[in-house]
Amino acid sequence: MSPRKVYADQADIDTPLVRELVDAQFPQWAALPLEPVDSGGLVNAIYRLGSDLSVRLPLRPTNIDAVRREQAKLAALAPYLPVAIPSVEAIGSPTDTFPGEWSVHRWLTGTHPSADALADPRGLATDLAAFVDAFRRIDLLDRPPAYPGERRTRAPMVEMDSSTRKAIGELDGLIDTRAALASWEESLAAPYDGREVWVHSDLTPGNLLVSADGRLTAVLDFETCGVGDPACDLFPVWHLLPPNARDEFRAALDVDDATWLRGRGRVLSQALIVWSNQKATNPPIANYARHLIGQVLATPR
Repeated sequence: MSPRKVYADQADIDTPLVRELVDAQFPQWAALPLEPVDSGGLVNAIYRLGSDLSVRLPLRPTNIDAVRREQAKLAALAPYLPVAIPSVEAIGSPTDTFPGEWSVHRWLTGTHPSADALADPRGLATDLAAFVDAFRRIDLLDRPPAYPGERRTRAPMVEMDSSTRKAIGELDGLIDTRAALASWEESLAAPYDGREVWVHSDLTPGNLLVSADGRLTAVLDFETCGVGDPACDLFPVWHLLPPNARDEFRAALDVDDATWLRGRGRVLSQALIVWSNQKATNPPIANYARHLIGQVLATPR
């Protein structure tokens, strides 16, 4: 099983390659079973290694120090947060068969939540609000981004305007483009005083793990976290929580109308761009983005 082809320049990754890399560079784990994880992600191919580890290989390997930056960031953030987050146990070196750094992480237990099957929506809303609040209180310096993608989900909204309008145009006939444009323009015009706090900026179901009773146990994927608009961490409102739990999440974080609108706009922009870019190559991701756009457009101000 190989990762779904998402990019034209995507690396050729499969189980034999990962086995070869692990066995050659980390012989202490050579006896552990290895199996692919169908994560549906757009950044890494993930393989489970034994019961306690996972291997992550960038779909588009580069020579920048993204993996080492991630390792340092995770270690610095972990003491501030109320639930488990990933830890990088080892960093693999580039080879002739895989031309970039890769990593071995500690495996975190739990399952990804699904919006239509939440065991405890209000409890999860409370847990997510507590995580966001703890993140906002972090007192660490943020380093400048080393590459464009490191800040993509927390870029200023004005920088998202052109690509959002382009995506709306490309989806003409598939969505209500007038409603999408009106919603985007309302969010874009929402006041913002420029105050920045630490944000995860990608609190989507695929980056969350919950226990059998529906409570938050871990948060994943900190690649794009750093300081930014507090609205960046309102993603769970539209990605996950039902209407009766959204109010609880919003009240716990004291979200004002302007921040709410900016959060809604960020979710809409990302979904529009993902659907436009992935509709021909990644139907599951595109269909999810389509559903998300419907959630945003159906949400009252």
